[in-house]
Amino acid sequence: MNSPSASDGSLYEIALGSDQPSLVLPVGPATLKSVVGSFMDVLVEQKIPAVVWAKIPRGNVWQVELEKYALQKGIPRAIYQFRNYRDESADDAGMVSSAIVPDEMGSSAQQIPEPLITDRQEEALIPIQLAPESHLRREYFLLIWSTQFQALVLGHRPRSAHLARLAAPQEPATGTTETGAPTEENPEKRQQHLLALCSFDSSLILRVLNGIERAVTVNPSSAPQTADLTEQAIEWRRLIAEMPVAPPNLLTFGQLFARQFQRQEELSQRNLAYRKQAEIAESLELHNEELVSTIRLKDDFLNNVGQELRTPLTNIKTALTLLNSPNIKPPQRQRYMDLIAKECDRQSSLITSLLDLVQLEQVTDRTIQALHLVEVVPGVVSTYQPLAEEKGVKLAYTVPEDLPPISCMSNWLKQIVINLLHNGIKFTPRGGQVWVRAKQHGDYVQLEFRDTGIGIVPGEIPKIFERFYRVRQSSEETSSGAGLGLTIVQQLLIHCGGSISVKSKPGEGSTFTVLLPISKPVKEDEE
Repeated sequence: MNSPSASDGSLYEIALGSDQPSLVLPVGPATLKSVVGSFMDVLVEQKIPAVVWAKIPRGNVWQVELEKYALQKGIPRAIYQFRNYRDESADDAGMVSSAIVPDEMGSSAQQIPEPLITDRQEEALIPIQLAPESHLRREYFLLIWSTQFQALVLGHRPRSAHLARLAAPQEPATGTTETGAPTEENPEKRQQHLLALCSFDSSLILRVLNGIERAVTVNPSSAPQTADLTEQAIEWRRLIAEMPVAPPNLLTFGQLFARQFQRQEELSQRNLAYRKQAEIAESLELHNEELVSTIRLKDDFLNNVGQELRTPLTNIKTALTLLNSPNIKPPQRQRYMDLIAKECDRQSSLITSLLDLVQLEQVTDRTIQALHLVEVVPGVVSTYQPLAEEKGVKLAYTVPEDLPPISCMSNWLKQIVINLLHNGIKFTPRGGQVWVRAKQHGDYVQLEFRDTGIGIVPGEIPKIFERFYRVRQSSEETSSGAGLGLTIVQQLLIHCGGSISVKSKPGEGSTFTVLLPISKPVKEDEE
């Protein structure tokens, strides 16, 4: 790659244009901050005199990396900190935390003896603002020149976010701060990676420093300056001349890599803690949603119960009021008396069904027993035979005696048969028929309830197992139930491992098919 021109070449292009270009890797803000911090830690721990040129994002978490070296006493040093002309703009997108004033150093930073820095004894950290059109606005760097080592860390933001994403590995949708913590900022900006490189080649570092010098001396009047930048560039050369290049200090490099390992481990542990916190928060959110849904269902249930209990009471109260009329005739009195009796039965049925349903939902000890259908079904059918004859409905059943036993409690099976048989007779007009048939169906015993009643429209079939739901086309006589019979049947079958389905056509009747699991013999433990 050809070297860039003096006026428009970025530091990244200068580094790539060297004879031995460094390896370029896509990195995130957290990784860049970790590397910068490792270098500054070594300077502080080893008390190494150095000149530092730095352009890092604004923010306390970044600024502290430079300040901990600037605040050291008795170490000859100079830190030149570069800022974009509008540092609070999108130039630092994905890199910025809460901003601070760069030259607020305090008294401790202003009283440090610096033999090598004769012109800047009152300041260890020297701010330099770049011109608005500076080609360094898309770059971050840390350049260190000391007697023990020379180092360059360079990060370049590509002009196209699409190209940056292609160069960078994919990350989760949640952004991270410079310390690796999740953020609520724009995830796309927070995830934009830098094209970064690191070098210890003094000749390459000098070429990059020349690029920095050109950037601050070309058209300096376009941005306000705190000192003459040309004189500062001359001073840089003097400071470098007083720190000649020395052979690499392997001990220093070992300490540098050790600090980097330590920082990466700390970052990994923090990220792991954040992920665990996110998982816990997600689990709590799901649990909260379940609780809210349960509370909502309970509220809906109580609301429906209140409405169902109010209706018969209202009818009873109305009938009692009419009975007190002095002009009421005997036929009317009898009709109101029948209405009261009917509504009392309805109220009793509703309360009984509610208690059954509540008790069923609280069942914890499910002592399922082996049970034969012939022990329950014929007895229930015989009980309902007089009701069917009174209504003019033919009732019959077929239950083979050789059917295998099922897994169900006796009272549960009895209640299932009663509810389905009662519905079949109630919704079948005079002259109709109701059949109960049983047969084996694989690992289940199939119990079928078929009638020639009014049937159910297709749109209502999915709703008939809901609490308090009643078929719309039913007459006043058939709609007097609590609307919980099929709900109870379904819950009972769920508890014993069975299921229920229905087929129906309006005017032709309905067929409810119940599947009950065959009881499996318990194997004795082998001795």
